[in-house]
Formats: sequence, structure tokens, C-alpha cells
Amino acid sequence: MTDAEVVGAAESDPDALPVTPERAPSFRPIARVKRVRERLGLSQAEFSESFGIPLGTLRDWEQHRSEPEGATASLVRAIEREPETIMRILQAAA
Repeated sequence: MTDAEVVGAAESDPDALPVTPERAPSFRPIARVKRVRERLGLSQAEFSESFGIPLGTLRDWEQHRSEPEGATASLVRAIEREPETIMRILQAAA
């Protein structure tokens, strides 16, 4: 399919409503930490245990009640890039 065909198909689909400025605020992106956790194939409990993040905190992040900040946000970015290395470092430090 060409790009024009894809656009045409989307525009003709009554279930594919366009995102208008009025509708955009209702969309919530998937939390970064949830994408990372799911990519690693870990449950919330496994991720929490593996990286030393309290389970309640992880749940709050994934449900957009709060977000990681400062050093914790840096930890999440590091886990995203090098999960095995971070896990190994944290296990060695325990």
C-alpha cells in the first residue's frame, strides 16, 4: 500500500476518528517504564525486585499517578538501554 492508499483507507474508516486538538488531551501515552518492563518480559513484581523499585511506586508510574524524577528517571533510562548490566550491578551491590 502506498502512503496515499493508507491515508485514504484511514479516512474512509468510520472507526478511525481523526485526532483533533479537542480529543488529544484524552490520550495518555504508555509510561516509559511500562514499555521497558514489558519489553523485558517481566511482571511488575519481577521488575520491582530486579531493580530495587518499590512495587507501589512502579504501579504509580505505570498508572500515571506519578513519574520517576531525577536519579530515578536516570535509572529507568539506564535500564531501558542496558537492563542486564544494571541488573548485574544492583545484584552485586546487594
